[in-house]
Amino acid sequence: MNIHEYQAKDVLAQFGVAVARGHPAFTADEAVQAAQDLGSPVWVVKAQIHAGGRGKGGGVKVVKSIDDVRAQADRMLGMTLVTHQTGPAGRLVRRLYVEEGSDIARELYVSLLVDRETSRVAFVASTEGGMNIEEVAAQTPDKIHTIDVDPACGFMPFHGRALARALKLDGAQAKAGAKLFKGLYDAFIGTDASLVEINPLVVTKAGDVVCLDAKMNFDSNALYRHQNIADLHDPDEEDPAELEAKKHDLSYVKLDGTIGCMVNGAGLAMATMDIIKLYGAEPANFLDVGGGASKEKVTEAFKIILSDAAVEGILVNIFGGIMRCDIIAEGVIAAAKETHLNVPLVVRLEGTNVELGKQILADSGLAIIPADDLADAAEKIVNAVKEAK
Repeated sequence: MNIHEYQAKDVLAQFGVAVARGHPAFTADEAVQAAQDLGSPVWVVKAQIHAGGRGKGGGVKVVKSIDDVRAQADRMLGMTLVTHQTGPAGRLVRRLYVEEGSDIARELYVSLLVDRETSRVAFVASTEGGMNIEEVAAQTPDKIHTIDVDPACGFMPFHGRALARALKLDGAQAKAGAKLFKGLYDAFIGTDASLVEINPLVVTKAGDVVCLDAKMNFDSNALYRHQNIADLHDPDEEDPAELEAKKHDLSYVKLDGTIGCMVNGAGLAMATMDIIKLYGAEPANFLDVGGGASKEKVTEAFKIILSDAAVEGILVNIFGGIMRCDIIAEGVIAAAKETHLNVPLVVRLEGTNVELGKQILADSGLAIIPADDLADAAEKIVNAVKEAK
């Protein structure tokens, strides 16, 4: 789960992390009030969406008067902000963050994530803050530093010193930085975060070390332990189909292809998407119906797949272990009839009651294309879509 910048800063502040002062705003009047409450001579008006690159898209503006705060708030609220992370469709701006201006001397980068190779928490740090870190890593990898923290011992003073050296902080700045890094680690562990990214982390001309931006992602499987974090969820930032899938306990992620996939099991779903690509097409989604899907659940899965106008064909790939193939077959038929299916449909069944499931599909009178194995299914759906055009 992702949250907005201002929410991330609130969370980090609870762990003693230094962040710039600011207030959220949902209207231009609230933005003006926020600026007045801050009492700063300079403010930054920031659009709040779950995507990076806001500044390049016109979603971050430095202003020096209350009138300009209102003007920028009026401009941003309701705009469709397009960045390199939103894609061409962009994101609708529904909320803002008005922050006091900072007198910046240096911009740095620091993030935390789980390093699956070492099973440790990794700090990634660079002196090249404020830039796309991917470009820095590609063009000047020597400027990227990684410091691992063993969760068995936690964050120690030497970790803080190592990060300070990597970011060329010394004296009082190194001490302030070490405190900030400890707070970031505590926040990462304490909230079951999957990512904390500060870009930029700034050193002000007064020598303070402050988080000027903040991004936090969380392990959704751990949200039951953090109701305060779960309450920060903004459904407006999610794809409507993905929200609908959650209501029916379906794991769905929209992709950019044309072949809709309905599979049981995440591993099988990944293999299905891979083989679709192998046969020259692109998957339109990841959709895992789970191990015990009912007829109704399968029907809802079909509806969600077909809500994507880009879908030109559907591949159902089911291995019936806990799930029975006859139940899946009945669900597929019911879904095809209810949704008035008008795109090619290939079904591959294997496992419990497979022969009964295949017979139910054959007797349905619907134009369902059976497949014997995964390769056969992928080839048939790709060819069927080509022939339908």
